[in-house]
Amino acid sequence: MSVNQRKAKQLLATKRAELEKESKLSKEARETVELDQQSVGRLSRMDAMQQKAMADAQERTRALDLQRIEMAERRIHDDEYGFCLSCGEEIAEGRLALDPMAERCIKCA
Repeated sequence: MSVNQRKAKQLLATKRAELEKESKLSKEARETVELDQQSVGRLSRMDAMQQKAMADAQERTRALDLQRIEMAERRIHDDEYGFCLSCGEEIAEGRLALDPMAERCIKCA
């Protein structure tokens, strides 16, 4: 196989660290919006609720990416990394360089 598994592990570890850092940074934005009429007006509270909803959506995306990283690491461990889950053909090295979590070749994606 032409896929460099050491490089893939490094890319996955870097991506995991980035996602975990982003998650920590956005923790405050995901906290419950308080309903305090004295300190926050109606429009400001609605803005805060919208920002919380967006932060929650981003956190769900990060959680899915972390799952994809775990699955890619499992495929590396099982010597199945770099092969399409649908057709079994090799995934192009360029595709894996852009998305080290890719599970399918371009044809099957």
